[in-house]
Amino acid sequence: MKDVVVIGAGHIGSTIAQLLSDCGDYRVTVADRAADQLAQIGALPRVEHKVLDVTDAVGLTALLLGKFAVLSAAPYHLTYKVAEAAKAAGAHYLDLTEDVASTRKVKALATDAKIAFIPQCGLAPGFISIVAADLCSHFDELHDVRLRVGALPKYPSNALNYNLTWSTDGVINEYCEPCEAIVDGLPRQTRALEENEAFSLDGVTYEAFNTSGGLGTLCETLSGKVRNLNYRTIRYPGHAAIMKALLNDLRLRDRRDLLKDILEKSVPATMQDVVIVFVTVSGIKNGHLVQETYANKIYAREMGGHMVSAIQITTASGICAVLDMLASGRLSAVGFVCQEEIGLGEFLANRFGSAYATAETQAEAARLQTAVSA
Repeated sequence: MKDVVVIGAGHIGSTIAQLLSDCGDYRVTVADRAADQLAQIGALPRVEHKVLDVTDAVGLTALLLGKFAVLSAAPYHLTYKVAEAAKAAGAHYLDLTEDVASTRKVKALATDAKIAFIPQCGLAPGFISIVAADLCSHFDELHDVRLRVGALPKYPSNALNYNLTWSTDGVINEYCEPCEAIVDGLPRQTRALEENEAFSLDGVTYEAFNTSGGLGTLCETLSGKVRNLNYRTIRYPGHAAIMKALLNDLRLRDRRDLLKDILEKSVPATMQDVVIVFVTVSGIKNGHLVQETYANKIYAREMGGHMVSAIQITTASGICAVLDMLASGRLSAVGFVCQEEIGLGEFLANRFGSAYATAETQAEAARLQTAVSA
């Protein structure tokens, strides 16, 4: 049984603790500075609570000593502090951050490390990179790789066509920071909320626009190998225009705390959401120009006697699956590990990763799980 620490007792951290508790193979300590937040997790088998401020480097390092791994579900601006403590304590490090600058600092920490640093283990970045890498491997020559992901309310009912389903800090950050892309074979930075496009899936119309961080490390991995690579967030039509007015015209990008307060007091949260994953790759295969697409929808469901949102399921399942593969020796235990190094088939065959499995992938996942167990 592996001892792990989960940093953050919010919606995602509590779901991670629930999943790891249910599987029975991990002893978990959930750490958060807010005792009332920890109390909301309730009593779970093999799960302890620890009141701790992540900015207390000495206390955090002491907590991580002797632990197999730490899983950070803390806000992106605390990522590096957790990673530093993990290195000092000798505990493997996993996180969910979408923040590009934080990931670069984590990668630098991993240069001479004797433990694994595996950032961006959630949905996007995370699973989306695993899917993209798998599709890319089917081609002899890559032309265009387009990644689209959205966590949306199932029943939109306001002008934003949006409900809070995830970290408000994270949403604001990805709407403000520069976005990485490859355009005509060259790396570029593009503006968030720009290059809005419309598309339909299952008869529903969506918009998708640039946001920061969703590509993870794919720009580096596919540099020199692809003509065009981009990531866009999916929303219902009209959302981007309102957010641009708030961020640019009212200049709330310079007052992020105020924008966060407005959103959290005005836009209701919802547990009735849907996560959409849509990846399209085109290129040359066997001498022909072809296109392959991965499309998936994951919905909220009941878990442990209460409703869990789709974004909780996908994000927590992603990092738990990566932890499982690390614990079983199927991922490198030293240095920096990119999400695109993880095989899609093995991920879906994992007991946690199977949350993403579609009807089309269930049979393949079962076959791979049999092979893994053999």
